[in-house]
Amino acid sequence: MGGSILSPSQEKRQQMRSHTRYLILLAALSMSVGLGATDPALGTWKLNPAKSKYSPGPIPKSAMITYAAQGDGIKRSGQTVEANGSTTNMEYTANFDGKDYPVTGSPTADAISLKRVNASTVEATLRKDGKVVSTARRVVSKEGKTMTLTITGTTADGKPMKNVAVYEKQ
Repeated sequence: MGGSILSPSQEKRQQMRSHTRYLILLAALSMSVGLGATDPALGTWKLNPAKSKYSPGPIPKSAMITYAAQGDGIKRSGQTVEANGSTTNMEYTANFDGKDYPVTGSPTADAISLKRVNASTVEATLRKDGKVVSTARRVVSKEGKTMTLTITGTTADGKPMKNVAVYEKQ
């Protein structure tokens, strides 16, 4: 009734094409879900000084951080304009395996190790000359619009510090 009649070989080829399209679609969806779920921190973030607390202060005038996927880990680059107007440009590329990776541009750290706690949380240990100088916990909110970095340790001159820096997605 109005349908076309295919030979058995044509029918089999049509089924295989349909099956192949399905597998390609499934693979594409898996890759996009995997990339999107890798790290919600990917992208550029701007410090909200009004929502942040630095002890001892002062809070920086501004800060921008960009996270990009890099192999099995992440590349972080960022610039901070301190309250006195000086700038720092801290960068690193690290995997989430707990191993130390070099940090450049920081007056307080020359190495970092990262461990993923869950999909939205990463813990870091920062070292200077092999000695732990601070630990950090990065949490991205459920909606993905806010990132909070809580850093405890010592300042460049050895004083205790606890900074809670709140960033907004750009």
